Amino acid sequence: MSGAVHAGYAPPTGPSEPTPTRRRSRWLLAAAVVWGVLLAVLTWVSVRTDGPTVREQRTLAQAGPVVDRAVGELVAAAGGRVVTLAPERVTSGCRVTPMLDGAALERAVEVMTGGDDPRAVLEQVSDRLPATWRAGVLATGDGPRLRADAGEFVAVAGRPAGDGRVRLTVATGCRPVGDGYRPPAAQGGPEADALAAALRALGNPAAPAPQTLAAPCPGGGSARTARVTLDPVPAEPARALAPVAAGAVFLDAPEVYAYRQGPVTVALTGGELTATTGCAA
Repeated sequence: MSGAVHAGYAPPTGPSEPTPTRRRSRWLLAAAVVWGVLLAVLTWVSVRTDGPTVREQRTLAQAGPVVDRAVGELVAAAGGRVVTLAPERVTSGCRVTPMLDGAALERAVEVMTGGDDPRAVLEQVSDRLPATWRAGVLATGDGPRLRADAGEFVAVAGRPAGDGRVRLTVATGCRPVGDGYRPPAAQGGPEADALAAALRALGNPAAPAPQTLAAPCPGGGSARTARVTLDPVPAEPARALAPVAAGAVFLDAPEVYAYRQGPVTVALTGGELTATTGCAA
């Protein structure tokens, strides 16, 4: 046989070697896959073990207990003053991110100041709060303002509210909703009896069932407020409630009438009648 190569015939060749460019592309693809897997693992570990670094890492459901404990701390810090727990307010429709809707939770405590200066009352509350909150009272153009940090991006604020009161608020800011906010269970106590006695004195024993609010006290137990809205508003509440108050009146003003009945403080503000059991100082 002749070994000559005929014209137009290409001898067979082995597999072609990858070019340097193709080898570099494969290496970059492999490195990207490994980095992606490593990043996913690190993210999972961080979510499981690290504390939150931004507010958006805690849902409303997770922030709720922090808010409730902060409310209890505020009640305890008010000492022996007359306090009332206000209904929680959940505001939806805010934006956590451009792609994620959220909601914000706010709870509040109203403290009766009597004839005391509101700034002095705010400073007394501030001094009794946990040191980790870094609480303080600032002078502003709108009056004194209490500021504190209850942890996990939950803000505490306080200001005069008029009518012999200061209002202390605890707020989460906009959060992912998660499972939503569930308020603490509120079992009835002596505040229910005090509220019923006040309603009888006001001639309104058949008022609607009261709303009961609660917050855990730092030393154990809970602060509770039973509240009901009166309609119509009593014309002369001070005169009607005086026999029940039995001389233990804390505040007698056109806008607010408040007194003590054993461990319970009763307050009538406009049409809102409340009875509250506080926390030990």
